[in-house]
Amino acid sequence: MGIRKGIAAWVVIVGATQPAAAYEFGSPGVDQKPGIVLGGISAAVPPPGIYMFEQFYTYQATITGPGRPPGDSVPVRLNSSSTGILFVPGWSFLGANYDAVIVQPVSTLGVGSPVNSNYFGLHNTLIIPAELSWKLGDTGLFVKSGFGIYAPNGTISGPTGLSNAGHPWWTFVPSFFVSYLKDGWNLTSALYLEMNTRNTVTGYTSGNIFHAEFVATKRIGKWTIGPVGYYCGQVSDDRSSAFYHNAINVNRYNVWAAGALVGYDFGPVAVNIWALNDLHADSSGSYPIQGKTTVTKGFSVFASMSFRLWAPDDGKAQAAPRKLTYK
Repeated sequence: MGIRKGIAAWVVIVGATQPAAAYEFGSPGVDQKPGIVLGGISAAVPPPGIYMFEQFYTYQATITGPGRPPGDSVPVRLNSSSTGILFVPGWSFLGANYDAVIVQPVSTLGVGSPVNSNYFGLHNTLIIPAELSWKLGDTGLFVKSGFGIYAPNGTISGPTGLSNAGHPWWTFVPSFFVSYLKDGWNLTSALYLEMNTRNTVTGYTSGNIFHAEFVATKRIGKWTIGPVGYYCGQVSDDRSSAFYHNAINVNRYNVWAAGALVGYDFGPVAVNIWALNDLHADSSGSYPIQGKTTVTKGFSVFASMSFRLWAPDDGKAQAAPRKLTYK
């Protein structure tokens, strides 16, 4: 994609990525776009079946931080679409309900002058082979733990493998959720950690990224409304390689955002729309070669649609698939 790390870089995830300041020169930043899961976030598991979901978002931002290019604001436009399958077989393990997920995102990116860069391609596939959800009696409390993997099978090009939506390394994503689900309330906190392996082209390893995401919605009839928010930031150092003469990026970045969600239950299909504004975005430190750091700050709008493709109580695909709803 030709976007310098000191300028900005992006890709999708469960849908997508956040341009970040603390990665390998030209890297996509975080794998999982902060806020992408807030439309269906919960520590519970829906009834047994096979579910399908579609996620879309647009991120409209500008580049900020100490390394911001001089002159006018540099616009960043990222659009993403993801298709996912959730498998809930009805299995129990250690008293928990089991599920698995696979998601394939695709994204487009445009960065304005003086960068003037665009791309369109597949992001790395997200595979979550196992999530375990425990219901804590009749308290309304649930906890869930999972482990996801981004496989390096996206659209990869360029001399460092970082010129499109994919990237040439694995990312492992352990997660932990806590939810209160009772009387129409969904009060959920979700914690994620992105742990990257080395770039197979350059040998550079980008630092780990921590996510904390929050939702506090209330169901009223067929409507669901409430505030949402997130934090995202780097929590470990990069590790350089001979490709860069062992020069290393020691900077950090932090992004805080808040917004609101509205959803409607159409019966066969559930639809959610949510939007968040980056209230604070900062970067610190500098690149040994590229200079001062940057980060993007902007506004995100997300939408999701979910429904059940098949249920074991029918023994066949349903003529009118039911939506993904949690117990």
